[in-house]
Amino acid sequence: MIRVVFCRSNRMRSWIIRAITWSAWSHVALVDGDEAIEAVWPRVRVVPLSNVLEHYVAHEFADLPCDDPHAALQAARAQVGKRYDWKALVGFLLHRDWEDEQAWFCSELVAWAIHQAGKPLFRVSVLRRVTPQHLWMVSSEP
Repeated sequence: MIRVVFCRSNRMRSWIIRAITWSAWSHVALVDGDEAIEAVWPRVRVVPLSNVLEHYVAHEFADLPCDDPHAALQAARAQVGKRYDWKALVGFLLHRDWEDEQAWFCSELVAWAIHQAGKPLFRVSVLRRVTPQHLWMVSSEP
């Protein structure tokens, strides 16, 4: 299992993301001890977990199935510095597949990293379209 934090805020972009993705959550990040690995504007980054929790009005921790959490965290850390994939989010709204292979939004990074660790949660063909709600549905309470 790998620990993930699901978050939402009262900001307009959070409301829009939740509406487009039919999710109670607008953001998700991998938890590595007291750090979070997340894809946010403008780039994938590693920050203190406390920074993530302070930024959102609601959050909840959950565990996702993962055979090798260390490998998943390493895969995600290898993406640090890559761009945020805002075009893919617009693609959700327009039902288009506009993702950028060198950019990430939060939930696709989490799903991809777990896939790299050997236990895919989703089909390869949909990895780039995974929403926070999809991850929430396969999570378990800690």
